[in-house]
Amino acid sequence: MFGYVGKCLKVNLSTGKIQMYNTPEELCDEYLGGRGFGVAIIADRITREYDSPEMPLIFAAGPLVATSAPTSGRMSVISRSPLTGTTFDCSVGGRFGTELKKAGFDLVEITGISEKWVLLNINNHHAFIEEAPALVGKNTSDVGAEIGKEGSYATIGLAGEKQVRFASIVFDGHYLAGRGGLGAVMGAKRLKAISVKGNGNISVADPEGLTSAREEIMRLLRASPAVFGEFGLSEFGTAALVDLIHARRMEPTENFRNTFFSHASRYSGYAMKTCYKTKRTGCAGCPILCKKIGTHGEIIPEFETVSHFGALNGCSDLSSIVEANKICNEYGLDTISAASSIACFSEIEGKTISPGAMISLLIDIARREKGIGKSLADGSLRYATAMGHPELSMSVKGLELPAYDPRGAYGMALAYATSNRGGCHLRAYPISHEILRKPVATNRFSFEGKARIIKIAEDLNAVVDSLTACKFVFFAASLEEYAKAITAVTGKNFDVQSLLKIGERIWNLERRLNELNGFDISDDDLPERFFKEEGTSSANIRIPPIERNAFLKAKNNYYHIRGYESGE
Repeated sequence: MFGYVGKCLKVNLSTGKIQMYNTPEELCDEYLGGRGFGVAIIADRITREYDSPEMPLIFAAGPLVATSAPTSGRMSVISRSPLTGTTFDCSVGGRFGTELKKAGFDLVEITGISEKWVLLNINNHHAFIEEAPALVGKNTSDVGAEIGKEGSYATIGLAGEKQVRFASIVFDGHYLAGRGGLGAVMGAKRLKAISVKGNGNISVADPEGLTSAREEIMRLLRASPAVFGEFGLSEFGTAALVDLIHARRMEPTENFRNTFFSHASRYSGYAMKTCYKTKRTGCAGCPILCKKIGTHGEIIPEFETVSHFGALNGCSDLSSIVEANKICNEYGLDTISAASSIACFSEIEGKTISPGAMISLLIDIARREKGIGKSLADGSLRYATAMGHPELSMSVKGLELPAYDPRGAYGMALAYATSNRGGCHLRAYPISHEILRKPVATNRFSFEGKARIIKIAEDLNAVVDSLTACKFVFFAASLEEYAKAITAVTGKNFDVQSLLKIGERIWNLERRLNELNGFDISDDDLPERFFKEEGTSSANIRIPPIERNAFLKAKNNYYHIRGYESGE
């Protein structure tokens, strides 16, 4: 099995039993790896609650991981979301996926609930469970210090222990399986951390073919202004988007009441680079290195984080935004849901909270001990519903929306609504063509043609998350180049259409699993605010409400293309 190591690990925390089994070849052929593996494995147990002993938590690498393919250091974590109830996956960078495959495993499937808090240790074809009382109550950097720097580790902080519904799993200190609360799944199992170390090699069917595919991808990356340009991701990280989204008047401000924040330049990619004298770092196998670290070790926030702790909460204090990001990393919290829940609280209370109050409230959420913090730990939708204002939760299927206001990009509006995991920008990422104009520009204020574009992009990103690779590389390269890479790695013939067919299979399975959990087309919708309220227009740009009939027509076109029932 070229590209795969051919072994999987199954761990039952209730019994302490650990099994190894052969990676099923049909699973590789039909679902590739990563996200696809996980969705296929949880399919027969998806109706279990996230804290059920039968609900698996899966860590899965893909066939490109630990090879020389560009951005091949990623992996996926899959389970059922405590926040949304949907089938859920997170694509994660760092070293964990690489170490897992070098240790001899394509995936780890964890079930059961331990009586005591434990650590799972995986080391070169072996795995064992050990009690971890010394790690309980510790946040992620302290756990990392205890485990050590060899290999890689995944851990939850106090938020995961307390089962905050948007708790994250933190890898190697600052790579997060952030969205959807998979850290709460890990906490429900009383699994505090996983340590993994390996020194094996991955066999590749056609090394020369892989080298050729890699060189072709790298040429395209080097020629891309969005990736390696003067203002690109490699230079400023994802915060390079701050100025661009600001200029387009589509930055979510004050819980999406406005779409323009006059002080956004204070936390732009350029501002953070200047203030913190940042240096580049990134995932294993990545040439882009979009992660940024300050001179004194500060973890520089990503675009979604700076925008939501900034504009969404009316905060222009960069140091507070960086501190909020640090707290989320330490306690293990999704920055998007955390900041959105605070903004929702702020609107319901009718006040703008200070940066200091925002930090205090964030800690209360993570500790889940008292007052409003305890309520917000269940996410904005549950909180807003309890307060009699569910319409003020800016979420889809219970997942809070990221830092692109849909009134400024209609493809994004459709992508939010149709996303299988809820309000997510990465399922289709139409920002690439609506804002970055890659591979071709589309009219951001039109639904024309967007239904088919979104469908294809959803299938494409299911493939990317299963290979596993980074979505940023597709600002420059395409699935055509990666088809050559996967063919060279596995020795099996793949082309664009065969890969997209796998992506479609993964997407449709996720959709069916959500239906088993009670979701239907009524959940494919946006908060009413976007259809009734205008954004922050200027003399040059008007940001009108989305015309609901046009949205519904685009959604029905999408259902038709997908072959789904529209309900009409």
